[in-house]
Amino acid sequence: MPKTLAAKLRHAAEMLAAGTPVPGLGSLLAQAANALDPSASRATLFAGSTVEVLFLEADGGSRGNPGPAGAGAVLRDHSGAVLCQLHKFLGVATNNVAEYKALIMGLQAALKRHPQKLIVKLDSELLVKQLNGLYQVKSEHLKPLYLEARALLGQFARVEITHIARGYNTLADSLANQAMDAGE
Repeated sequence: MPKTLAAKLRHAAEMLAAGTPVPGLGSLLAQAANALDPSASRATLFAGSTVEVLFLEADGGSRGNPGPAGAGAVLRDHSGAVLCQLHKFLGVATNNVAEYKALIMGLQAALKRHPQKLIVKLDSELLVKQLNGLYQVKSEHLKPLYLEARALLGQFARVEITHIARGYNTLADSLANQAMDAGE
């Protein structure tokens, strides 16, 4: 194994032990596995859990803003097939808090699948622009959620965050509403 790769792995292990997110961890582990066994296929590097591209759709909502809130997230494979559906009642929260919590819930689920690339689709223009560095996070109550989302995003080898129209986020929206209905 090249010295630089070994040094990167040691550094990543130190970061993980300290509880710090490791940007590009999936890619680094794939490099290490390839160095150990160049004939190993990408699909078996993580005991069959690695996927090339994973799509995450997330949506949160609040009835009353603030009011009863829910979060929904959907993970899809490259063909658009649904791999996972998540929803959670959040209690009383604002719409933007619910949007961030839906994203965080989806990111946590996506991390378990070790995608080579994650494409995040959100109908919240505010979140997309904040996460892409175009808007600052001014609300004090959103800053911890933003930082948590950034830390999770940093653990993926490649990430793309895009804004989609509300009509293209219907399943995640439905899951968020399902969570709100169950919690009321």
